[in-house]
Amino acid sequence: MDENITQHFRPDEAPFIAAVGNWLQQVQDEYRPVLTHFLNPRQVYVATTLARRADIAVRFNGGYPGAEMQRALFYPAYYEPTITDFELSLVRVDYPVKFATLHHSQILGTLLGSGIEREIVGDILTDGQTWQLVTETNMVNYLSNQIDRIGRVKARLVLADWESRVRPMDEWTPETATLSSLRLDNIVGSGFHLSRHRAKELIEAGKIRVNWADTEKPDYELAVADLVSVRGFGRIRLDEVAGRTKKEKIRVVLSVLKK
Repeated sequence: MDENITQHFRPDEAPFIAAVGNWLQQVQDEYRPVLTHFLNPRQVYVATTLARRADIAVRFNGGYPGAEMQRALFYPAYYEPTITDFELSLVRVDYPVKFATLHHSQILGTLLGSGIEREIVGDILTDGQTWQLVTETNMVNYLSNQIDRIGRVKARLVLADWESRVRPMDEWTPETATLSSLRLDNIVGSGFHLSRHRAKELIEAGKIRVNWADTEKPDYELAVADLVSVRGFGRIRLDEVAGRTKKEKIRVVLSVLKK
């Protein structure tokens, strides 16, 4: 990928940019569609930008409208993608609902503890009682065979029909803000109405992740589609950088999901 493109992104995104470049080259060289693992919102944004520059078509699907984690399908002009091309399956967590309570972090931790990478699993959904997850179809049997409990709760993973997908109970709230910079502590403070000092404490205490990666740098510069998880508070997504004010403040649009 040439430097004129990579300079528009962060240095720590270089490996992913290189991966996208390889996928795009595959489509050009082999004239066939290329399917990725699950991408987070920031990766979807980067992949969309790079595919547009390369004039190669791309579609994303995470199993349902509004999915956070999505697989990308890059494809040549002649190809018309279908839903089956994304190879997605819905899995239900069977557990004793009346006697146990599950949490998102427990389920994700168990999945990762089974030996898979985060990119193999899409969204984890709940309506407060039923838990489901989206995964790659070829991993359903592996996960079903590997997992017999979530934390201390006996559980098993069962293939489910898409018609049974639960409606997530959580709702994102849009918020606008005017900030001096796109520093992580600024965004966290604004999204959860905390002082910058308190936001900095949370970051340095290791309670914040950006795109599922740990970071303890309050001055980490965020970009469009970055997803910030704050333990005990919820999540923030940077949806748009909408220019500057006359005083050179940055206008942003955030989506906030509070616990």
